[in-house]
Amino acid sequence: MHAVTPADHAPDRPLLDEIERYYDAVPRSATRTEDFGPLTLFVRKGDTGWHYYARPALGHDGPAATAEDVRRVLARQRELGVPEAFEWVAEQNPELRAAVEAAGLTVHEHPLLVLDAQEEPAPAPVLPERVEVRVLGPGAPELAQAAAVPHVAFGSPGTATGAAGAAELAQSAAALTAEGGVARIAQRISDGTTVLAAALEDGAPVCAGQHNPVGPVTEVVGVGTLPSARRRGLGLAVTAALVANARAAGVRTVFLSASDEDVARIYRRAGFRRFATALIAEPASPQG
Repeated sequence: MHAVTPADHAPDRPLLDEIERYYDAVPRSATRTEDFGPLTLFVRKGDTGWHYYARPALGHDGPAATAEDVRRVLARQRELGVPEAFEWVAEQNPELRAAVEAAGLTVHEHPLLVLDAQEEPAPAPVLPERVEVRVLGPGAPELAQAAAVPHVAFGSPGTATGAAGAAELAQSAAALTAEGGVARIAQRISDGTTVLAAALEDGAPVCAGQHNPVGPVTEVVGVGTLPSARRRGLGLAVTAALVANARAAGVRTVFLSASDEDVARIYRRAGFRRFATALIAEPASPQG
């Protein structure tokens, strides 16, 4: 299905332009860029850290990307040994979908939601007993486990409760520490490019998420709850804490992408509204 217009009115062009500038700016502190005309490939610096993707080139005023342009980027990604991935906003670059599909990639749609300066967030939910939500500093003793919570959470997608809990979290935190991920997050917190909030139950992280401010805009990312702790409003509580932190710092526009409509409904309860569709393109999964 190619229905990507989230409402029965024209897209909010100033908001789309603001988000596009944000998407272009965020990877630049950790990557170098390669120019492919209408496309920009972000390549991480060094041998560790997040692998990035290709996006439409900011401010490009020439011809739209073609399937051949996409194939050139794919060839370079294969040469570098990085994921063959493209990300963009459907309403901002509607022509790109046909090009990436013609190049053989599969496109996934994700709702984009926003809470802008004119909108008030919903009140933070009442927390269960023995649970508190805190913004963590770079030296917080809970940081490793808080950073690892989303890794465990996203290993069991959806909102249903499950068995994964403390044991899986300890294993994931140890792995994340060993490969340098916790140190990178601590450095980003110190630099002011990441804010991490966690819900702690009896002092142990059970839900966590981040926002990554760039000037007046920030994106809430990676909000995840341990499967064993789901269905208690913790994701909403962490999101509310991140929004409050962003607003207190003068951020005007807070946005996020949801994995699907079920998750988007949860964020609507926090005051977010749907405004666009994020698209991610990657090779089709092999058939088993």
